[in-house]
Amino acid sequence: MAKVQLENVRKVYDNGQVAVQGATFEVADGELMVLVGPSGCGKSTLLRMIAGLEDITSGTLRIGDRVVNDVAPKDRDIAMVFQSYALYPHMTVRENLAFGLKLRGHPQAVIDERVRNAAQLLGLSDMLDKLPKAMSGGQRQRVALGRAMVRESAVFLLDEPLSNLDAKLRHSVRTEIAQLHRKLGTTMVYVTHDQVEAMTLGQRIVVLNAGVIQQIDTPMALYERPANLFVAGFLGSPAMNVLRGTLEEGGLRMADGRQVPLSGTPAPAQRQGTEVLVGIRPEHLRPAGEGDGVAFEARIEGIEPVGNEIFVNLALGEQMLVMRVPPQPLPAIGETLKVALHGAHLHFFDPQTELRL
Repeated sequence: MAKVQLENVRKVYDNGQVAVQGATFEVADGELMVLVGPSGCGKSTLLRMIAGLEDITSGTLRIGDRVVNDVAPKDRDIAMVFQSYALYPHMTVRENLAFGLKLRGHPQAVIDERVRNAAQLLGLSDMLDKLPKAMSGGQRQRVALGRAMVRESAVFLLDEPLSNLDAKLRHSVRTEIAQLHRKLGTTMVYVTHDQVEAMTLGQRIVVLNAGVIQQIDTPMALYERPANLFVAGFLGSPAMNVLRGTLEEGGLRMADGRQVPLSGTPAPAQRQGTEVLVGIRPEHLRPAGEGDGVAFEARIEGIEPVGNEIFVNLALGEQMLVMRVPPQPLPAIGETLKVALHGAHLHFFDPQTELRL
């Protein structure tokens, strides 16, 4: 096992495109770090630079105590799992797991032991003589994970390994990866565009956008205190509601003149009389009850029951909001609902910089 350190790592392509701008962070020994962001944000490029599959334009990359900027991928002591399984179709599971070790000249006894251990950990012991075509997508992905495991490398790099699986399999294999990390204690860097994967897998998360690191923290710290509007909107499903208006004493005056009461909230006093963005998570809105002073009226545009909860789409003038509530009777679509907000859970952002206030 080993830690991974990046110091001001940049990637600029020959055409001038900047894919990664000055990435600086450390993945601790034995940590599972997730790189997350939208398509094209630079997360896979960053992972490929750690792997040695992309040259580093500038900056320093260390694996353990060794600078590896110019070290070949095969000499970095890393194992990588790609989005595609890349299994040899004519080889059995046993042969796929053992192939890399045979190429490196390991003794047969060592190969057999590592294959046996990996197969047992991943629930593949009764499938060792199967060909990939006789297996499900989830089982093939487990073989791909096992092929990396048998290497016993210092660092595992996983590049969107669940993208080709359906929703049910994604959840199942995601759980297996988390259990595998707990058993092995190996340093892992995991890339995904799926914020649910990032929140459930990562011990810490690096949020990227347009090649720039937006914030690094634990999943719940990112969710509860996003550093800027991008992080606030990217993490959470449904996304955070954002209201724009002028902060007044006791409320937010929106462009159409209506006021959303904010009394009892930690609003930044120094921004009184100026425009702000106010963020509120869907679960922090609720139908107002008697005695709810901090409430406003909104029109119900849609009701989406999903079993254990209901998503209510609301219109506040031109502004659309989503409210998440437990199953309960609600007015019909098109009717007005009085809505209360949990004032302690509001987020305030600067409308120009989009940074948290």
